[in-house]
Amino acid sequence: MVQRPNIVAVGTIVWLGSEVMFFAGLFAIYFTLRSTNPEAWGDQANTLNVPFALVNTIILVISSFWCQFAVFAAERGQVKRTSWKPVDWGITEWLFLTYAFGAIFVSGQVLEYATLVSEGITIDGNAYGSAFYLTTGFHALHVTGGLIAMLLMLGRVFAVKNFGHKEATSIIVVSYYWHFVDVVWIGLFLVIYVLK
Repeated sequence: MVQRPNIVAVGTIVWLGSEVMFFAGLFAIYFTLRSTNPEAWGDQANTLNVPFALVNTIILVISSFWCQFAVFAAERGQVKRTSWKPVDWGITEWLFLTYAFGAIFVSGQVLEYATLVSEGITIDGNAYGSAFYLTTGFHALHVTGGLIAMLLMLGRVFAVKNFGHKEATSIIVVSYYWHFVDVVWIGLFLVIYVLK
């Protein structure tokens, strides 16, 4: 018997390929504006709070591990915890933890935006502000989309009587997306905060 790949997983991977192109375009915009307006990067890039952004990055990366543990629980068909030990947690606990860390990350970005705006760095101020807010803002929207998807998955877990392959596949493809936004953020962090 021929085993075909799961059509939902394949479709998600193809869609994520288009997202790679979208973010590649944002990186291209960032590097183009940086090369044509180097004076805008001097002082304004130094106002970034790198330790704060690093902590926020670590929070997002840790959430990716929690998301993967939810996938492992989905593959076992374990919806809820069997004890208080994390090794016995199910999809519900791991997705709630992933959601919490993702929400903390987005809240951290909002706090950073408020701080930068109070220091005069706005999206329409100059090329640096435009590049910074476009790249990080679109990423924040993608993380928010992932948070919504997690809420939908939690609702689905609670709604079905028998957790099966279809529900597990949904959680797995949401994890693909979550890992994708994590990897994109690592790239953005390195480009914007480390190579400033």
